[in-house]
Amino acid sequence: MEPVLMAAPAPTGPEDDDASAVLDELSRNFTYWAPGPGNGSLSGAWYRRNQIHLFGVLLAILGNMVISISLNIQKYSHLHLAQKEHPKPYFTSVLWLGGVLLTAIGETGNFAAYGVAPITVIAPLGCVSVTGSAVISVIFLKENLRASDLLGMTLAFAGTYLLVNFAPNITQAISARTVQYYFVGWQFLIYVILEILIFCILLYFHKRKGMKHIVILLTLVALLASLTVISVKAVSGMITLSMTGKMQLTYAIFYIMLVIMIASCVFQVKFLNQATELYTMTTVVPVNHVFFTTSAIIAGIIFYQEFLGAAFLTVFIYLFGCFLSFLGVFLVTRNREKEHLQQSFVDFGSIPGKQMLDKIQPDSNGLSYGTLPDGGDSTRGQRGEKKEA
Repeated sequence: MEPVLMAAPAPTGPEDDDASAVLDELSRNFTYWAPGPGNGSLSGAWYRRNQIHLFGVLLAILGNMVISISLNIQKYSHLHLAQKEHPKPYFTSVLWLGGVLLTAIGETGNFAAYGVAPITVIAPLGCVSVTGSAVISVIFLKENLRASDLLGMTLAFAGTYLLVNFAPNITQAISARTVQYYFVGWQFLIYVILEILIFCILLYFHKRKGMKHIVILLTLVALLASLTVISVKAVSGMITLSMTGKMQLTYAIFYIMLVIMIASCVFQVKFLNQATELYTMTTVVPVNHVFFTTSAIIAGIIFYQEFLGAAFLTVFIYLFGCFLSFLGVFLVTRNREKEHLQQSFVDFGSIPGKQMLDKIQPDSNGLSYGTLPDGGDSTRGQRGEKKEA
């Protein structure tokens, strides 16, 4: 039996006209998965339906790979400068500046990807940057390839495949009217109020109580990141739509979102730098990836309603894919910095009658850190040998 459709009452004023126009636009933008023949993840129908999403995924993957290359170039630049007798400031190095340029190009690709694909597809692809950086460092910087690296890359690849295939199948043209409609929605207003309260509480403990735990710092980063991805998608989407001939840059909401994007990015970098100063990168990178991706997914679900109408199994497999990518990033970054620490030893084997190793630099946790080791014992031993002779 077919459902009976009731006709909606005609709008009575200009505000009703605007509201109905936005609702009509939203209904045209959203397309949901429907069961039927030829709807498998590798079918032609699936490809045609997700072609624009795949373009966004390709942009994000390429952007993250370029970022991986840029990070390794900057790392090589630092290592190269450290070997010189009189090293110059790193920001004067052509290699380092080239790495910064590649970072900007990669982030531009991510920015464009948000304009054509859902947040819940693009945000988790940050794992590509981490795993790609590990591969490049093995090839070009001759770093060791561990079994945990291979396992982590495999899990990250499997997770990426699942989350791309089972992400919400929503095609959404981001116009100024669409952003305005979402911006004043009750879901987003409640979300922003809760986020502001949590942010203020954490900031109070961080500033007033002096708490600098990594969870507090990276939660502050994640709360700001949720606003960043919302505004990035809005700005990128409106620019993309304007390039097709439908000008969106004359609306005030575009500049509001632009200001939110810039401000949230600046403060996000501030708290992230504090975390990297207090904790090692092997701790910050995986935790920040998990927190950032989680906050971005929640922002996409609440603001852009990206999981509206999705089946439970689809959501479950998508979340399982995210979990695999999180686990892969953790395995790739685990204990990596400890292996890079160079242990400085001097071999005294060339001295006749002596076969020993002595540290140049004592343990960093010791009281004598920063001084040369006490060679009193070895000196006294040599003097005793001379007396015996």
